[in-house]
Amino acid sequence: MKKIAVLTSGGDAPGMNACLRAVVRSGIHYGFEVFGIRRGYQGMIEDDIYQMEEHDVSNIIQYGGTILRTARSKEFRTKEGRATAYKNLKKWGIEGVVVIGGDGSFTGANIFMKEYDDIAFVGCPGTIDNDLIGTDFTIGYDTATNTAMAAIDKIKDTADSHNRLFFIEVMGRDAGFIALRTAVATGAEAVLVPETRTDIDHLANRLDDFYRKKGKTSGIVIVAEGDEGGGASKVAEAVRQRFDRYEIKVAILGHIQRGGKPTCIERVRASQMGLEAVRALKGSKKGVMIGLIDNKVTHTPFEKAIKHHDDISPVLLEMVEILA
Repeated sequence: MKKIAVLTSGGDAPGMNACLRAVVRSGIHYGFEVFGIRRGYQGMIEDDIYQMEEHDVSNIIQYGGTILRTARSKEFRTKEGRATAYKNLKKWGIEGVVVIGGDGSFTGANIFMKEYDDIAFVGCPGTIDNDLIGTDFTIGYDTATNTAMAAIDKIKDTADSHNRLFFIEVMGRDAGFIALRTAVATGAEAVLVPETRTDIDHLANRLDDFYRKKGKTSGIVIVAEGDEGGGASKVAEAVRQRFDRYEIKVAILGHIQRGGKPTCIERVRASQMGLEAVRALKGSKKGVMIGLIDNKVTHTPFEKAIKHHDDISPVLLEMVEILA
């Protein structure tokens, strides 16, 4: 293998640039020609490919987003689209691709390799949701939780000042890892996540108990966007109908959780994953996601990584219940 490429795909995540930088520089270090593919799989189809040098990734490790841009490609989901992508990779002589993305990105890579087994794909888990099995933390998760925590801390200031109850929605369509960790870190009164059943009556009674027995005058409830209650707005309205002691407000943090400068630990993890992805290609590995479990490098097959995600931590759930 002499030529490899790198792309970022799906939702952007802080730390993608650090991973990209590591792929380019370690690839050149090991004697590869390294190519960048702009806008993920869509760029692969449209031949938006260029050779990258070390200076192309100078001074990017501290930036959020991705200099290669990203996209979700409907065309890549078709056999015709993948055939065009394969033709373009072959034109450039590319034999290996590092995909920085989440489950959708790895699903696409897995399908592609079944059709064209002479192109090796290796993945780096770039998603703020932390919902891939095979790694303790995905690229972007640490920064997203810190961003959410900082925003919630600010909201708590106004909640305390006005004796308000805030329902704060964080990202997490299918997984509640951001919600749960930020709930513990910000001292939330309750947390609602997709992995557990939402009982509005229990939540209202719990909040009423805080008011009457514990003397609380304000509070926050963290809601993952994919919670079965329908998100923060619907949950807040349902609680308002049962519990009128607080003035209830809703805050939806949204896409601020995707952006911003990656944390120190994010940059280090992302850089290590990028380096290990190149080493995997060098060692003729393919169809695996690079992960870090207990600070040890792991190679998890795409099919396992995309079909499962770690269970929500019962310890953290219990901490919210006890410490609120």
